[in-house]
Amino acid sequence: MPDRTHDFGRYGADGRRGSEAAAGVLDSLTQGIASPVTSRRGLAARLRYLTRSQAGRDAMRDAGITVTPRTLKAWIAGKQRPKKANLAKIDAAYGKLRRQNVARYLLGRLNANGGTRVEIHPLDQTHVPVPHRRVLEYRRLNIRHWDAIIDAWSRGDTQALDNAWIDQIVNLGSQWGKYEYVSSVGFAI
Repeated sequence: MPDRTHDFGRYGADGRRGSEAAAGVLDSLTQGIASPVTSRRGLAARLRYLTRSQAGRDAMRDAGITVTPRTLKAWIAGKQRPKKANLAKIDAAYGKLRRQNVARYLLGRLNANGGTRVEIHPLDQTHVPVPHRRVLEYRRLNIRHWDAIIDAWSRGDTQALDNAWIDQIVNLGSQWGKYEYVSSVGFAI
């Protein structure tokens, strides 16, 4: 059984952790507000989403947004614009709350009908000298239990997400270590 990769990219391989690629796919499935937070429309939509529930207000507080209710009202009304640092915090709070709200739906969708097939595209070895190249092929894996992956993703815990992802790709067999780093992953949903 291979161990975790410790010196990735030493010979010029290019890719990213499979868990990061999976998180990117999960983020794309959330389909949140398309307008950027820097636009008037994007800011207004994020503030509406964050201020309509206690969970949203808690997410704002957790992100470090500590403004008076009067300032928050002015932001919502469009009479005052948040500073750049607060815009970033608003966007982070929105992303975190959106992930938490969508997690239960995604879990049900990905676990349905016996799981979801994941397509794993191997890392790019074009810059790796020939004697150091691995034989890699495109792989498919059916993940039946997404609970740990979705939980770690919704909390934004990258280490737990990586561990949960590795727990699933070991099902590829003795060659799973070759697919710890990938060029991309896709979900067949």
